[in-house]
Amino acid sequence: MITDEQILSASQVCPNCLMADRNGLPRWRRGQLGCGKALQQSTPRQAKIYKCQMGFNVTQVN
Repeated sequence: MITDEQILSASQVCPNCLMADRNGLPRWRRGQLGCGKALQQSTPRQAKIYKCQMGFNVTQVN
């Protein structure tokens, strides 16, 4: 999760979200966030950024 001032782990935020999976994590499906909307088109060199239902910006970091 990306806020204006910090980066938070999904395990800190998602357990309180009704859209999280049963493990309390974001719903990633085939590299797409199932509980949010893409904010922009990404290129292979850019990470996709999503806006989740709780209002956080989310990206997947491996």
